[in-house]
Amino acid sequence: MENPDLAPPPSDFVGRFAHAPNGLVIQGAGVLRRLGSEARAHGRRVLLITDPGVREAGHAGRALQILKDAGLQVELFDEVEENPTDELVERVTEVARRAETDLFVGLGGGSSLDTAKGANFLLTNGGRIHDYWGTGKAKKAMRPFIAVPTTTGTGSECQSFALISDRETHVKMACGDPKAAAQVVLLDPELTLSQPESVFLVTLVDALSHAVESAVSTKASEISRAYSYAAFRALEKALVACLEEGRRDLASLAQAQLGAALAGVAIENSMLGAAHATANPLTANYGIVHGHAVGLMLPAVVRRNAAEETAAEVYRTLAPSGDLGERLDGWLGQTGLERRLRNLRVPESDLPRLAEQASEQWTGKFNPLPLKAEDFESLYRLVY
Repeated sequence: MENPDLAPPPSDFVGRFAHAPNGLVIQGAGVLRRLGSEARAHGRRVLLITDPGVREAGHAGRALQILKDAGLQVELFDEVEENPTDELVERVTEVARRAETDLFVGLGGGSSLDTAKGANFLLTNGGRIHDYWGTGKAKKAMRPFIAVPTTTGTGSECQSFALISDRETHVKMACGDPKAAAQVVLLDPELTLSQPESVFLVTLVDALSHAVESAVSTKASEISRAYSYAAFRALEKALVACLEEGRRDLASLAQAQLGAALAGVAIENSMLGAAHATANPLTANYGIVHGHAVGLMLPAVVRRNAAEETAAEVYRTLAPSGDLGERLDGWLGQTGLERRLRNLRVPESDLPRLAEQASEQWTGKFNPLPLKAEDFESLYRLVY
């Protein structure tokens, strides 16, 4: 009898890879239809978590029907907001508790996936989300989680961290535990077709920043860098297709989605840096979309970090035919995103306060060059 492990893959099969222990990524156009069978293997009472935009695009209805057709009991929460807070996570946890949820499905961008992970912490381990700020603080087993991203940016689907904002201080808490990682990730580029052009570009820039920053993080290794490099190449292809060739088709969207996921794996095995440390205060204080904020700061951070030998070598690997900072500047210019803080209504007098906030961000601790508040202020002034 033919060994099924050696048999050729089906015609609609694109690829699989492990993103965490016991975690499986399935990629390909139309793989959303696999949601029912994958969910049935992990639970019976599903909480489907998404946002109003995904609901309006019709993706939530499709996912809901697929799960019901698989014989599963499904509760829908479709009120996720951008930059989820501890209050939102508590609301979702109550819904999960009432529904006796034994499987979480996150459908949407990073906010929906992070909300699902955050509610999983509270449902299974109790307390407040603040109790899990850091790594490995969940002492009890957690419910299975399936991640279905509809954007091409955060990489949250391949990370065990939930980024949740404190409702009062607006500080982003990174709550991570290997038990929070998704058992299954479905990467279906068809789901990203509904993204507005502006959202697509911002999330693509966000993913690109993940690939660049994770590659030079002080926690980076040869293994994590392999993911960073692969992510960068996939995202580069997507950016060239979109910005230089004016093409946004399933092939380029699949490249973008794969690149975002690979960058997520890279972050999971390393960390980020100063671009994210400077971006978070911009989002918290002025509502600048995260991907825009981090893209705004990234070229300046790359130029500063290039003074460190290992970082410079990594940057040359990413951009062997030229300067990485210039390459990033070129792409950002083509996106049409505003690139000056002064034009985003950030008062110059606020820069010292923003620098203090940036110096307190966790991600900044892993930057290849140690930076103090005055260094962060100089970065802000470079893009002011």
